Amino acid sequence: MTIVGSAVSRVDGPAKVTGTAVYAADFALADLAHAALVQATVPRGRIHTIHTAEAEAAPGVRAVLTHENTRPLPWAPRDPRPGVDPKAGERLHVLQTDEVFYNGQPVALVVAETYEQACHGALALQFEIERDEGSAVDPEAVEPEAPDDQQSSMGDLDAAMRDAVHSVDVTYTTPGHSSAPMEPHASIADWDGDRLTLRGSYQMLKFNRNELADSLGIDPSNVRILSPYVGGGFGSKLGIAPEAVAAALAARQLGRPVSVAMSRPQVFETTMRRSETRQRVRLAAGGDGRLTGIGHEALVSSLPGEAFSEPVTQATPFMYRGDNRTTGLRIARVNRTCAGSVRAPGEAVGVTAFENAMDEMAEKAGLDPVAFRKINIPAEDPSQHIPFSSHKLAEALDEGARAFGWDKRRAEPRSVRDGEWLVGMGMASAFRVNMVVEAEARVRLNPDGTAEVETDMTDIGTGSYAVLSQIACEMLGLPADRVTTRLGDTELPPGSGSGGSFGASSSGTAVFLACEEIRGRIAEALGCAEGDLTLKDGVAVAGNRATPLAEVLGGRCLEAEGHVEPGETSSAVRQATYGAYFAEVAVNAVTGETRVRRMLGAFAAGRILNRKTARSQFLGGMTWGIGMALTEALLHDPRHGQIVNHDLAEYHVAVNADVPQIDVLLLDERDDWSNPMQTKGLGELGVCGAAAAVTNALYNATGVRVRDYPATLDKVLAGGL
Repeated sequence: MTIVGSAVSRVDGPAKVTGTAVYAADFALADLAHAALVQATVPRGRIHTIHTAEAEAAPGVRAVLTHENTRPLPWAPRDPRPGVDPKAGERLHVLQTDEVFYNGQPVALVVAETYEQACHGALALQFEIERDEGSAVDPEAVEPEAPDDQQSSMGDLDAAMRDAVHSVDVTYTTPGHSSAPMEPHASIADWDGDRLTLRGSYQMLKFNRNELADSLGIDPSNVRILSPYVGGGFGSKLGIAPEAVAAALAARQLGRPVSVAMSRPQVFETTMRRSETRQRVRLAAGGDGRLTGIGHEALVSSLPGEAFSEPVTQATPFMYRGDNRTTGLRIARVNRTCAGSVRAPGEAVGVTAFENAMDEMAEKAGLDPVAFRKINIPAEDPSQHIPFSSHKLAEALDEGARAFGWDKRRAEPRSVRDGEWLVGMGMASAFRVNMVVEAEARVRLNPDGTAEVETDMTDIGTGSYAVLSQIACEMLGLPADRVTTRLGDTELPPGSGSGGSFGASSSGTAVFLACEEIRGRIAEALGCAEGDLTLKDGVAVAGNRATPLAEVLGGRCLEAEGHVEPGETSSAVRQATYGAYFAEVAVNAVTGETRVRRMLGAFAAGRILNRKTARSQFLGGMTWGIGMALTEALLHDPRHGQIVNHDLAEYHVAVNADVPQIDVLLLDERDDWSNPMQTKGLGELGVCGAAAAVTNALYNATGVRVRDYPATLDKVLAGGL
């Protein structure tokens, strides 16, 4: 069978394009009530008075829930921090406290017969909050923490910088980002006695069940989450959000199912953001351009008490050679919406700034940017002195340059003009860590020769339904129409969830192992070794005999569960994925407007399971890169921390008019260290440095180096265009 590696259409595609796919807010339950969140308007403070009479009297309103009348949750003492409680893991403190920790924090819930009535009632709710004047909203205005586990040093970077023939010491800043998934967060909670069923839009169900149970103070066995379709996540749906806890509390209190669907501004204001960053990059090189020192230090922000911090330097330790190395991360504690994982946390912003600095160093050393990167590819992980499981950056650079026509680039900035447009080319390398996490899956081969795949793995638009079905088809020798995959239900075996680019490799390996066990049983029934068995088109071939699978099964059902978890391969070698971006931009010499004319990416991400969905993922990643480079920025009011561009009209992601023809090259790679299928993660690789290729091209076009993302036209003009 050759279904694995083919460009197979997504099996969930028809349901989505015809509108029959049921998303979180689409479930129609009997006696369903609707609710709207009410949010705080100060960055930190305490609620003194809530005036509920007008809201309670509004048409259709059935309840107004606040910390004063919501059933207390059975955990104590209450940790005043909004996130991490070291006694019991992560809990969301929804409707349980009079304290406010950030502007936009949910402080009340209005429940009504219809969504419109709930929103109307929410507007009528009035509350008085005493602002804590000691609140902090500006990361640059507070003394940051420097956790010991976030600092690393080898050799003597200061000496390397002092002795270098060529050196770069530059600071880049990136703004905060929002995941901005197409589907807003929504949850429908329904209790049956002590058992809760939540229909929600979530990425990591086996963890989400525990988080929700922990927040409600109940046993996880009493929680079922259903997420068969998720309309994008990009990190914002990795963990339980306030609407899920609020829906569960309201449904239990009212004794009827309750739906809480966030508005678009609420998604921006209450779910995780990517932290803004300030990154200092230092590079030291000899006369031949070989790096002798690397420094990468960053400032990020998060809420007080939160464990997560944007891992800006995650890829820096293994990207390039250099014996003298310093990396560090400082965390400013501010009263802004919780920072979390957003679209390739760490590398999306960290590799971007670093690749800009690499371009600056290439120019100082008088080397072509591609050649400079190639001579600095390390032979082993320079931070741990362990081998790479595989390493195809040089091939990605060469193949990408060839396909893009990099040899036609003019190195001198402002060398190419097309009317009033200045034209330039730029490139950047791509890096992303690779991992496998624990996952389980069940595969059932039915007597009629059909098969079923079951796991609570989710499909957030990445193609999980397709690739898991393909693996089962390939392993069991079945045509695509004879395999059904069921996902997104915590009653099924716990998969990896969708995040960190580990979903296909982790849950896919679990499916692979389950199928491998079934193959072994079939081989045993035919009296041959599993390696001598061929399954194709519903027929088992052993030796010179071909037997229909239905005959081999003899009315039996063969069922197996696969289970994978990380082993020594995760630490014995450095596993990563690599790529190279190339971009051509045109900058208007009068207005400073920048347009990307074409873009290409070449990627090595292990064995490709589905060429169509893989290409789509890389197209999406590079589209995010264009937005990051030119338009995308989360903006906070410096007076009170409110997100001022909290909708898709003012938060400017790249749209169709911004995106040119994008080409994707998928390099052939098999990595025996990654997993039995030799696959690697690829969903996030496409954005890890893509923005740098665009801004490096902008510099080549204009001679203006914008170090404060995004490179909007005012910054281009201010640079001396």
